[in-house]
Amino acid sequence: MRTMPQAGRKQGRPPRLSRDLIVATALTTDLGSLTMRELADRLGVSHSALYRWVRNREDLFHMISDVVVDRILPTTDPAPDTWQAWLAELAWSMHDEFLAVPGYAVHVALPHTHNPHSFARLRDRVIAAFRAAGASPEMAEQSWYVFGLGVVQWLGARQAGVEAGATPARFDLFLDVLLRGLPVRLPVAHPRPQDREG
Repeated sequence: MRTMPQAGRKQGRPPRLSRDLIVATALTTDLGSLTMRELADRLGVSHSALYRWVRNREDLFHMISDVVVDRILPTTDPAPDTWQAWLAELAWSMHDEFLAVPGYAVHVALPHTHNPHSFARLRDRVIAAFRAAGASPEMAEQSWYVFGLGVVQWLGARQAGVEAGATPARFDLFLDVLLRGLPVRLPVAHPRPQDREG
């Protein structure tokens, strides 16, 4: 007796591509030099098939950033007595995940349009940490700029091979200095050189 296919179930071979497979494959490459054609070859699909899933390199990096932010965000929420440890955990996760993929930290450190979804998730959680530390909404947002830019630029420079001196730059020292100065307060006046003349 012949069985009928279940309603709503597609017959035939399952699709060869998925967002997860595309990102997983991209993360095994050097993102600094990866082309869409090379990625299609690695996936064993045509260039046009890949473009049905990913429009361009920017779209690919947006997909990658969704995965990376999922990996780096702590599972706990920051609190008044844990905000520094929470930020340190986040920063070390960024260090490990960004530097694990050749070209990723360098790309993120360059001026470009960030993934609005993953970027907002990261931003909101970091701002929440500074709010837990007692910072005002404005100072919490300014602290996010300092923290986010500082960590990303440090990692981008490290991955690019920028030397800071005779000994390798230490992330633990950088992070200690950064967190000691955060959250930001209203700054002491530091006049510009032209303001001091006359």
